Formats: sequence, C-alpha cells, structure tokens
Amino acid sequence: MGEKQEEFLYTRIADRFESMILNGVLKTGDKLPSVRILSEEQGISISTAYMAYSSLESKGLIEARPKSGYYVRYADRSVALPPRNPAPAAPSSDMSVDEMIATVYENLTETSVVQMSLAAPSVDLLPSAKINKCLLEALRRSPTSCLHYEQIQGNEQLRQQLARLAFNWGGKCTADDVIVTQGCMEALAFCLQAVTQPGDVVAIERPTYFGIFNLLKNLGLRALEIPTDPDTGPDLDFLRAAISKDQVNAVLFVPSFNNPLGSLMPDGQKKALVEMLAEKQIPLVEDDIYGEMYFGKTRPRTCKSYDTEGLVLYCSSVSKSLAPGYRIGWCIPGRYKKQVLHNKLTHCISSATPTQAAIALFCENGRFDLHLRHLRKALHTQCLRYWQAVKDFFPAETRVSQPQGGYVLWLELPEQVDAFQLFHRAKQHQILIAPGQIFSVAGCYSHHIRLGFGAPYSEEIEKSLNTLGSIIQDMANKPVRDVPRRRLPVVSG
Repeated sequence: MGEKQEEFLYTRIADRFESMILNGVLKTGDKLPSVRILSEEQGISISTAYMAYSSLESKGLIEARPKSGYYVRYADRSVALPPRNPAPAAPSSDMSVDEMIATVYENLTETSVVQMSLAAPSVDLLPSAKINKCLLEALRRSPTSCLHYEQIQGNEQLRQQLARLAFNWGGKCTADDVIVTQGCMEALAFCLQAVTQPGDVVAIERPTYFGIFNLLKNLGLRALEIPTDPDTGPDLDFLRAAISKDQVNAVLFVPSFNNPLGSLMPDGQKKALVEMLAEKQIPLVEDDIYGEMYFGKTRPRTCKSYDTEGLVLYCSSVSKSLAPGYRIGWCIPGRYKKQVLHNKLTHCISSATPTQAAIALFCENGRFDLHLRHLRKALHTQCLRYWQAVKDFFPAETRVSQPQGGYVLWLELPEQVDAFQLFHRAKQHQILIAPGQIFSVAGCYSHHIRLGFGAPYSEEIEKSLNTLGSIIQDMANKPVRDVPRRRLPVVSG
C-alpha cells in the first residue's frame, strides 16, 4: 500500500469516528474497537488503524488507557467551566448544618431510590465473592477462628501489605510504622488528638467533607477554612498568611481528589505545603482515602512522601476502594506513633480481627492491585458518562468540575436554585443528591450540589439525571421557596 493511500485511509476512518463523536452517536466514555479489531473489520493494516486513533487522540476526541484500549473523551468545552469558589455567604436555610446532614442521610440504605448522594463505590463494583473466600480462609487458618483480640497496632500481615502499598505513592515505611484503625475517620480522630489540644485551630479545606468539621467540633477544636480550587486544591498563600499570624496549630487536608471538589494538588504544591509547615513545626494530618482512585497513568504522590521530619500523619482506608463495611483504616503517624497508639488503647484497645485477616489475605494473593485496575477503569468511564449527562440535561450555565479521580462531581447551579430545596424536590422523584450547604461550617454553597458517580451508568441513572436537570431548569425559571421545614435532632457525624 502506498504512503498516500495509507494516509487517505486513516484520515477517512478518523473523520468517520470524529463525525460520530461530534454528533453524539459515540458518547463520552464509550469504548472503541481495539486496533486489531478495527484493522480486521475495515480491511486495513494495524499501522493504519493506529494512525487513525492517534489522529483522534491528538484532537482530544479519544484517549488511550493502559491495558484497556481507546475511549471517547470528547466534551463540549463551552460547559466545561469549573465551579467558582465564592466568598462565604449566609446559609439560605433556617436549619442548621447538622440538621441538613441528618435530613440528607436519613435514608442512607434505602434501595428504592437512585443514590447519588454518596462518595463511595456501588457494591456491584466490589469483588464480594473473592472477599468472602478470603474471609472464610482467614477463619479456617486461625487457631481461634479469629475470636481472639488482635494486636493493638493491628494484624501484622495486614500492616505488611499496607507498608507495601505505600510504595505506590512514594512512601518508605515498614509494618511497624502502620497502625490499623476502624475506618479512616477513626484514624483522623486519633491523629488529631495526638497533635492538638481542645481550643486549638485546625486548617481545613473549604468546601470539605462534613465529617471532618464535625470531628473537629467533637474534639473541641476550631476550624479555619482555607479556600480551595476545584482543580489544584487549597490556597497555600491564604494558609501561609494565617500561619504567619500564629492562627494555625495543625492542618487537615485531603490533597488527592478532595470530597466534594475532586481537586488534586499538584506534586509541587504538596511538597511546598510540607516544607511550609515544617518551618513552623506544624503537623499535617493527610487524609488520602481517595488516593488510589486516580484516572491517569500514575498514582498521585502524597504529602507524606515529602515528609523528612515525621510531621505528616498519613491516614487512609479500604472503605472507598474495596470493602466499606469492613471498616479497615490505618495511619502512618510518623513521630506521633506513641501518642496515636495510646489514643487507640484508651478508645477501643484493638480493631476487629476477622476483617483484618481477610483483607490481609486478599492483598497477599495479589488481588487488590488487579481489583483496583478494574475499579479505576469503571470509575473513569462512569465519571465521563455522568459528566456528559450533566452537559446534556442541565441548564447551560451550570458549571461542573472535571476531576482526575475520586467519586464525585461538584456542580455550581444557576443562582436562583437553592440546593437544599432541590434536594427535597429531587427526593420526591426518588433521587438523592447532596446539597452544597452541608460541605462548609457555615452552610454556604447554597446553589452547589455534589453528585456521586459510584454507581454504574444505566438507563435508570440517565433518566434520573434528566429528571434532575428538568427540576433545576424549572427552579431557575421559577424559584421555589415553600419547602417544608421540620426540626430534627442535631447530629455530629
């Protein structure tokens, strides 16, 4: 085949794919035929098929995923503006933030609703059969059937596996550096208790997961909210100014795929943050619960990987990656290990024995890495599909984040739309969302919402997003102010 003929063929095939993508025949997240299959179906050489895909990739229409193939990634950039980070404003609801949280999550386990208020994986994406097998094997191997108390620091085999996992994010630690906890929130609590006293000020992101500022309140700590960009994370200049005024005793950030923004701090900013805090000997509690949920080719580094003085207390869990119900979390607290162990001893003595042994076996068998690869592919596709649905169904002025990992999209809606009222109206259609007010101490972000994309995209999801978009459009045209209020007990977690 001549060079000109080959060029004509790959251009013609690329043009056909481009037309299908631009006209919506192929949608964001759709998988394209493999190079080999395209070659066979179109009667072209492998090199011609590869050139066609390379042409589309260079235009940003498709993307190659390692060991997976080519996927559509096109999205109309006219609606790709990220949400803004407005100055704090008075909350629009007469309910407290705690009351709003209780309202949003009172039906957490209800199965008759379309659940988009969570930042967690659907059980359909989790390897339940393999985990069950590991749990049974762990019980069989144990002389006591796992009825004994586990070591205070945690199952040794599990800690060895967690230390190996740290290699992925640039960590250098041993099993002796790791402390197992009941989920990530317990790890955060023990670490905060180790580095603060009641009344101290802890810098956190704004917006952030409501469990974090409720945890501070329960520990008698005060929150200093740091403005956070949906793409690059916390404003380090703002933090530096606060530190210079001696207003910060500790920092608690989620540097990789913050919830609800999905922001990812660049490696350079993570390094700068660690160095800035080291100058003042201020401890950093790093919540890396979403770190393994990345969509790119490499895992983001952690702040802990830049820590040379033991000031970074690293926390994570398998709640977002493998087994939410197993409540397996851990921390690598650096110089504060003794204090954290003391906190665990006085709080719960040890963590559950069977689940630690089961997760250790699952990791030892090499299943965790394989599962994570499958999970990341699924989440990336789901993210793109949900994002495309927002583009198709929501008002044109809607701003939406473009996360590089995690489980959530952060949306800025038209100013006429009150997010908590939207929550109530969506719930009438069996759709659950998370209103923006619950992600700041003062109940700000009244026209923002968080959408979780942990559930596989389906006709039901698409219909629900279409319905949600219609409700938002109606509220933007005719603001509703008659949502009934009912007083609820205050919650703190």
